[in-house]
Amino acid sequence: MNGRDALQRLIRDVQSDDVDFTIILVYDVSRWGRFQDADESAYYEYICKRAGIQVSYVAEQFENDGSPVSTIVKGVKRAMAGEYSRELSTKVFTGQCRLVELGFRQGGTAGYGLRRVLIDQAGNIKATLSRGEQKSLQTDRVILVPGPDDEVRIVNLMYQWFIEEGLSLVDIAGRLNGMEVRTELGRRWGPRPVRDVLTNEKYIGNNVYNRVSFKLKKLEVINPPEMWIRKDGAFEAIVPPAVFYTAQAIFQARATRYTDEDVLDRLRALYRDRGSLSGVLIDEAPDLPSAAVVGERFGGLLRAYTLVGYTPARDYQHLQTNSQLRRLYPEILKRTERQIAELGGTVRRDPTNDLLHLGDELTISLVLARCQELKSGNRRWRVGFDTGLAPDMTLAIRLDAGNAVERDYYLLPHLNFGQTPLHLCDQNAGELECFRFETLEFFYRMARRTDIRSALHADHRFQPATPQEKKS
Repeated sequence: MNGRDALQRLIRDVQSDDVDFTIILVYDVSRWGRFQDADESAYYEYICKRAGIQVSYVAEQFENDGSPVSTIVKGVKRAMAGEYSRELSTKVFTGQCRLVELGFRQGGTAGYGLRRVLIDQAGNIKATLSRGEQKSLQTDRVILVPGPDDEVRIVNLMYQWFIEEGLSLVDIAGRLNGMEVRTELGRRWGPRPVRDVLTNEKYIGNNVYNRVSFKLKKLEVINPPEMWIRKDGAFEAIVPPAVFYTAQAIFQARATRYTDEDVLDRLRALYRDRGSLSGVLIDEAPDLPSAAVVGERFGGLLRAYTLVGYTPARDYQHLQTNSQLRRLYPEILKRTERQIAELGGTVRRDPTNDLLHLGDELTISLVLARCQELKSGNRRWRVGFDTGLAPDMTLAIRLDAGNAVERDYYLLPHLNFGQTPLHLCDQNAGELECFRFETLEFFYRMARRTDIRSALHADHRFQPATPQEKKS
């Protein structure tokens, strides 16, 4: 269903209580999708039937009346649709591999320092393709050619800095940004795009395909080199092969896999030599993995420091807490969006600020309030508000003492709060506790869409007054 926005919108309309249609016309059984799991298309049809909406297949030779015959035929056709997709995937992949072996480019951006060029069936150059442009004729093909001279010069400079000066990926990116050089996407450089330039064989003219497989959108697999489809010397090289393979040897030497004990031994040696440890010192050490790798392997740099007997002069406990919060916040955000959608509510998240929009009526900001233990043993939580966004409501999530699990929730309307930070403790005043909830069930019920007539009918306050009530 990913990428099929119209079908997703149809299912949301069906699941909502506000629909003005009673039948859905479907061309044939495969139009739900050629899913590898035949039950998936049946699931979407069942959603429609459960909502009281009839599904009619206009190009099929059977009546979709729930009879045993129609049930059997639909099951067979769903399986056939999935099989068609599998067969088509195999044929397309075989054709792409054949074109790669002939030296033609198959998808993907050209990369910094290179350009995609369109050629006809006779090999004559027709045009240079800009980003996002595709060929229009089936007989045309795409190859790579060197880009502008200044970009080719920058690419070779990157190899020179890496090999001769021994700069790290971070240092190379920083030098490029200092020169105000931008990537092919017009962005600032970082370690990843630098690594792509220094490791991709297209810069020596080789055409390599099938390094990563994502067949039928089921599972992304990184294939071993023996499964790669390649054509050496397919394009004009902009980096000498000897320079390229020297860079690969350096990467391979840096990627030497150490055991945990090897890493700890090298950390101890670095500690003895330098008298302290830090992420910068670890990154600069030639015989150690990066600080990020060390932290990931041992559950954080602080724990690695403890294992080698080093105690930092400063308290870095807040760094571990920040890492926990960065992992926890997206999980809570996604869960909240999913729960609201399942209740029939319309929720939209602004990707620039993570503000939740319920329909077009209400904006909500999610805030994590970390727990701080005072010397007295008491606990405090500080709730900061997005004053610049001015949301209609702030959902403040108090964390437990370890800042790993949600403790309780505060629904704070902007009319009452939002100007200055709020400080909470274990026992708060009544005017604060009335906004506290043990779960988010009340919040989810607030987001549920309800027909106004049903709401008026269910609420006795809106019932017509009796004669006695009118008299009184």
